[in-house]
Amino acid sequence: MPESPKIILIVEDESSLLLVLHDRLQEDGFKILQAKNGAEALALSLAEHPDLILLDLLMPVMDGISMLKVLREDAWGKNAKIMVLTNLGGEEKLEEAKALGVTDYLIKADWKIEEVVQKIKNKIT
Repeated sequence: MPESPKIILIVEDESSLLLVLHDRLQEDGFKILQAKNGAEALALSLAEHPDLILLDLLMPVMDGISMLKVLREDAWGKNAKIMVLTNLGGEEKLEEAKALGVTDYLIKADWKIEEVVQKIKNKIT
């Protein structure tokens, strides 16, 4: 019996980037969930238990760090795999994200889509 597809939750409020990531990851056989803010992401994460969360930090309603703090209080969420993909480069946010158990912290401007996809594959396949 074939393995069910790995689930990736993309949390991104920039529609064009969300669409590119969604389409590219779906091509590789991943099941994609989407959220445009931290509150949506938190609800989806706790309901669906994705294999990996690709998280932006700067978002409306609830930012990525706030979402992470609440997620890490959950029994499932404390071990969820999270990769941050953001425009926010400051050391302070990087340290805060790492303290919350983020596996990778990628600055959008520094990464090509194929490199992001490869990093995701390395984490969950």
